[in-house]
Amino acid sequence: MTLDHVFLTVSDLDRSIRFYEQALAPLGIGHLGDFDGADGPPGHPDLKGFGRDGRLFLWLREGEADARATHVGFVATSQAEVNAFYEAAIEAGAKDNGPPSAREYYDPRYYAANVLDPDGYSLEAVYKCFQH
Repeated sequence: MTLDHVFLTVSDLDRSIRFYEQALAPLGIGHLGDFDGADGPPGHPDLKGFGRDGRLFLWLREGEADARATHVGFVATSQAEVNAFYEAAIEAGAKDNGPPSAREYYDPRYYAANVLDPDGYSLEAVYKCFQH
């Protein structure tokens, strides 16, 4: 089974759009589309959609952020992509939560970098050569 989408509630939508545009660009993930909440059922939030290859899978909505509940791992296609994600995220304002390296406690072939976004959400870019 594959994950279809994740919603993140962010405290400042414009700031988060800028952050995710910059931080996810090295992974080929961009701001691909928006959903007007008025087009959905009553009370549906406005959403800002991010994705890759025409598929939207990360949606931002404005509200009260609670970073304790969410960790999002993004697939990278190489160690270089993991490194570029980390550098772009830090430059965009992320806080370090684990620099790029092998995560041998999971598997020696698990290479990742972890950051915290402006709301404190835990983000990870992961390259698993054994899953490609």
